[in-house]
Amino acid sequence: MDQVYVIRHKVLVEGKSIRAVARELGISRNTVRKYLRVSEPVRRETEPRPRPVLARVAPRIDQLLEEWTPRTTRKQRITGSRVQRQLVEEGYEVGITTVREYLKEKRRREAEVFIPLVHRPGEEAQVDFFEVTVDEAGVRRTVWEFLLRLMYSGRDFVWLYDRCDQLSFLDGHVRALGRLGGVPRRLVYDNLPAAVKRRVGLDPELTDRFLALSSHYLFEPCFARPGEGHDKGGVEARGKGIRLEHLTPIPEGPTLREISERLLGEIDQSVERKVDREGRTVAERFAEEREKLLPLPPRPFEARRVQPVEVSRQALVRLEGAQYSVPSTWAGLSATAYVGVEDIRITCFGEETTVGRARPGSRKVSYRHYLPELAKKPQAVRQVAPELLAELGPPYGELWQVLTATHGERDAARVLSKIVGAVAGHGEEPVRQALDRALARMAGAPQPEGRRALPLAEVPEALRGYTVEAAQARDYDALLVGAGR
Repeated sequence: MDQVYVIRHKVLVEGKSIRAVARELGISRNTVRKYLRVSEPVRRETEPRPRPVLARVAPRIDQLLEEWTPRTTRKQRITGSRVQRQLVEEGYEVGITTVREYLKEKRRREAEVFIPLVHRPGEEAQVDFFEVTVDEAGVRRTVWEFLLRLMYSGRDFVWLYDRCDQLSFLDGHVRALGRLGGVPRRLVYDNLPAAVKRRVGLDPELTDRFLALSSHYLFEPCFARPGEGHDKGGVEARGKGIRLEHLTPIPEGPTLREISERLLGEIDQSVERKVDREGRTVAERFAEEREKLLPLPPRPFEARRVQPVEVSRQALVRLEGAQYSVPSTWAGLSATAYVGVEDIRITCFGEETTVGRARPGSRKVSYRHYLPELAKKPQAVRQVAPELLAELGPPYGELWQVLTATHGERDAARVLSKIVGAVAGHGEEPVRQALDRALARMAGAPQPEGRRALPLAEVPEALRGYTVEAAQARDYDALLVGAGR
């Protein structure tokens, strides 16, 4: 283009002849005449030159690709050098450049052309799971990021789960739609097992629980083509972006819930800062989109999984490889478990108990469930005393210290078992108040108005020099006889 400008300037402005300009610039006079007619160079389209070698080997390359493709992986893939080596071994005379150019053009022709889409308010959301790493209570572990993204406004909902299962999938929808305050008309997914049993032609067969979810919120489930995750590229790109923007460095916290709440808080704060090409924030676009969302149903979907369970003779139920205690009166009965993401609600004949979920292989026991049995088994009380006292809380720990100091562990367990029986019969609060008053009297604390302290019995002179570890009535009788009383 610079040369065209020089040619035209020398002839048309400086007045030089065509011959002189051609001699000065070292080009032909025809070239000078051409650029006097046009102000910019014009590239002439020419027919592709014949390539006899490529025409001879192209069918064999296609045949090799068809034969080898089922025998490849992402890391053991077909390369141009491998194809060229095979052709040479078969007697073809072909260079590596020819093979690579053919493969490059073949990929270009077969590459998918993407269509620029239009996202309208309230019309579409995309959903997916992403694997991330967190430090929970000092332990580094892999968890799953559930992401639901409104495609018009770019508003996101994120929550972290222990598992990438159907229960987490359903619970994520309930939390997301409740947080957004409405339901988009279409939700787009991969063909994940939580939603799709199997595909029959182009139509997926939905799982029963996911079908119940979509019927409850009245949205249309749509699915990407198998193996074509870019069909929902908006959520794919945003999930990776959240991992880099909000989950790096690796987040830490005492529980996964606290990490999720902090992450969601950061996402919600960013809606005021993120601006699109039109200069509008995510918050402004979401305010417009929210008016177009379908209304929420009167009550949220119950995402819990219902599962019948049998209660063992130890008053334990087994769920997903973990054991949970239930009231001892349920031993040997059948019960129903309502499994949630964070806890499990177990019911039996109108009674109900809720326990936090435990990891597979562990056991979660509440000794409050065994109070009637502990009232009859002092030795069992002695074995589980630390766990039982931790559950009951104050003042039982102080009481146990007093009893063991004055009576020894064996008789202290007998006394505590009787107190446990009183708790089972009368409830924890009345017994706790009575224990507070008794311990206060022992410590010499002032008594409440209208109550007087009971006088302590005086110890006989002959007994004051003895230390009795486990006091019983017959022990005192023996000592009195020995003292001549």
